[in-house]
Amino acid sequence: MSKNLLSAFNIEVNKEKYYNKKDYDVFKNKDLLDSFRIKILEKLSDRSLYNKLDRDDIIEEIKATLAGYEISNEERIYLYNLIDNEVNGYGPLTELLAAKDINEIMVNGYNEVYVESNGKIIKDDSVSFIDDKHIIRVVQSLISETGKVIDVNNPIVDAILPDGSRVNAIVPPISLHPTITIRKFKQNLVEMNTLVGNGTLTPYMAEFLSAAMEAKFNIIISGGTSCGKTSILNTLSNYIKEDDRTITIEDSRELNLKSKHVVSLETKVDNYGNNDVTTRDLLRNALRMRPDRIIIGEIRGEEAFDLLQAMNTGCNGSMTTMHANSPKDALNRLETMVLMSGIDVPIKNLREYIDNAIDLIVHMERMPDGKRKIVSISEVNGIKDNELIIKNIFDFKIDKVLDDGTIEGKFTLNKSIPNVLKEMNKKGITSVDYMFKKNK
Repeated sequence: MSKNLLSAFNIEVNKEKYYNKKDYDVFKNKDLLDSFRIKILEKLSDRSLYNKLDRDDIIEEIKATLAGYEISNEERIYLYNLIDNEVNGYGPLTELLAAKDINEIMVNGYNEVYVESNGKIIKDDSVSFIDDKHIIRVVQSLISETGKVIDVNNPIVDAILPDGSRVNAIVPPISLHPTITIRKFKQNLVEMNTLVGNGTLTPYMAEFLSAAMEAKFNIIISGGTSCGKTSILNTLSNYIKEDDRTITIEDSRELNLKSKHVVSLETKVDNYGNNDVTTRDLLRNALRMRPDRIIIGEIRGEEAFDLLQAMNTGCNGSMTTMHANSPKDALNRLETMVLMSGIDVPIKNLREYIDNAIDLIVHMERMPDGKRKIVSISEVNGIKDNELIIKNIFDFKIDKVLDDGTIEGKFTLNKSIPNVLKEMNKKGITSVDYMFKKNK
């Protein structure tokens, strides 16, 4: 609690008593709280001081509005923070958005706010809203600069905050209560050494992936929700040569490539008509933009066929992410996506097409202890009995789960020499040969 704030109100707070209370329980009378909030904001707005008001302005209006009411010190502080965040920030979410140790924010209801920090999802009782209408007002504030709207006719919205964080919000009648999900943008790219240090992969795996990027292999990064796929995609993009013309395609901007020759494209959802610009639209256009590499933030539909075409016709080194439970599941889903495009092609020919297009599948999982790991790096190794063959090069095996949820396991390098090593050698890349010498 700010000393200046306490002195401004000329109050003393029993810290033990205050900090043991849940945020939502501080101001019991929610109707009275909301009436104070509306009156104070209206007065501040009338004075044309609504944006970036200083502390004295807010305190002055709070004191004037509370005159004649018996309000405790705790309630005064709570009201001040509420108004300050609404005027100069994003309501109750302001401090969570600023916290560096929080990766995601999930609002399920006015007094149900969850955050993910260090791989763990916990309920944050220090944050709450007055009611459902308050949540909607915060959503409107969050998306106000994006040109998007959320209402009964447009109950779902995806938007990007000025700092790059991604916001998804749903309001009734689609949901029982308004909900907000915010995936915060990481300001600094995760370096490969950091991933090695936190156990996401081994130095061998990091060196192998670096060589794969140099060889311009086509790579799919697969895994479940929030397992770190985009972070790995960002990290691998560090190894793209500066003179490679790279086109990125995303629903909302999460990629942050260091390469200089990058063209970033984003899909567009039209709230009022049928003028959507889809991933497939952008991918088809990207093929006319003379790309060396194409990176798609995530494939989930008919654009998969166009990506395979790009990979098979000169855009080597292209990458994407996709939701899948395993490398095998990734290929099965890829087949389904291609068939969604309406292309009438025999399954045998389609699998040959996939075999020619995809070099590596990097599969990720979020462990029971919340940590993200690359659990396999696999190559697509031809077709046998009309089935695509997947050959693991690296694996992670769980040995046991400790009582506190910590995972014990080990990474392994499989014995047989992968076909992609031969392709690396053909391109003069021999930096990872030593890993497999004992297997020759």
